[in-house]
Amino acid sequence: MDLSLFIARRLYRGEGKEKLVSRPAVLIAMTGIAIGLAVMIVSVAVITGFKGEIRDKIVGFGSHLQITNLETASIYDTHPVSVDSTLWHLLNENPDVAHVQRYSTKAGMLKTADSFQGMLLKGIAQDYDTDFFRQHLVEGELPCFTDSVATNQVLISQTVADKMNLHFGDKIDTYYIQDNVRARRFTVAGIYSTNFAEYDNLFFVTDLYTVNRLNNWQADFVGGLEVRLHDYARLEGATWDLAAAVEGITGPYGERYFVCNAEQQNPQIFAWLGVLDVNIWVILALMTGVAGFTMISGLLIIIIERTSMIGILKSLGAGNGLVRRVFLWFSVFLIGRGMVWGNVLGLAFCGIQYFTGVFSLDPENYYMDTVPVSVGLGWLVLLNAGTLLVSVAMLLGPSYLIARIRPSDSMRYE
Repeated sequence: MDLSLFIARRLYRGEGKEKLVSRPAVLIAMTGIAIGLAVMIVSVAVITGFKGEIRDKIVGFGSHLQITNLETASIYDTHPVSVDSTLWHLLNENPDVAHVQRYSTKAGMLKTADSFQGMLLKGIAQDYDTDFFRQHLVEGELPCFTDSVATNQVLISQTVADKMNLHFGDKIDTYYIQDNVRARRFTVAGIYSTNFAEYDNLFFVTDLYTVNRLNNWQADFVGGLEVRLHDYARLEGATWDLAAAVEGITGPYGERYFVCNAEQQNPQIFAWLGVLDVNIWVILALMTGVAGFTMISGLLIIIIERTSMIGILKSLGAGNGLVRRVFLWFSVFLIGRGMVWGNVLGLAFCGIQYFTGVFSLDPENYYMDTVPVSVGLGWLVLLNAGTLLVSVAMLLGPSYLIARIRPSDSMRYE
């Protein structure tokens, strides 16, 4: 065993008179490490969870990628595309693609006796993955929507239901303007709530058949395709791959395809989420600095207290490097204990919040009603390793104070 490590372990495990007189300073240093690491774990877990929740809700409403007509200007002004076997085969053979589903949209207005509300009617069929809406269903049921039968049923959000005083089973009248005004009456079959106001206020969900008839489209037309990927990390790469694949393809009616991903469709929201990464780095820098400086203070006090020991080691032939390593190893033991408590505190908070949701949020401002947390093993290991390395690195400079202590001077401290 290395001599410096052996001595450091004896100092760390010393009992009785060998215990440090400077125990308060050491406890403060370890507390600084523990609190700093706990704050970093909670901060990263909350911001990661928040970004994940927002991203999942955006993807839930529109999937990872959308393939539409190149002439489509916005979600309110769609041009149809036809989906033939060539396009289906191209998408299903792509290794990044997990699921493909059809949809159509029609902008309209909901009117009651007291008020009115703009809306976007989204038609889906039997190939649509409805798990997202099912998870957020708060009342009623999710009908079996198809592309061949009009169900005359609709799924609305809790936000719209509260605003328009609607309930499960109510009849609602919707109006659509094209060449003339067209009306459709639906029954509220279910009410969902995602707390994502931008989309909750907008989307009404019904069958694909009804929306296509409102658009006066042929049976093989749809507003577009939604593509779900196996891995979100492949979003950018998959977008470019599919865009290149469909670039030279035209539909049976001469339409050209356009590929767009969720981040391109919602640039403001994802830019805002990107700003949160800056907050993470600021918090990490501040907390690491606080933890490091408390350890520097503790190390200096320990060195001063152990001046006589340093003199004895040097008089026995120990070099400055060996003595410095003794105190650095000793500091590593203290940092390690502080990090253990920091992990316990940070992960305990995350666990309590995850299972109880004790800390709530205003859904109108934060798009969710509780503080989200998401703990990943990868960033947790990196956070611990980074804290240890940075803290030890900050102690290298102060440890050179040992070189200035001479054996003759240490006699004064006896």
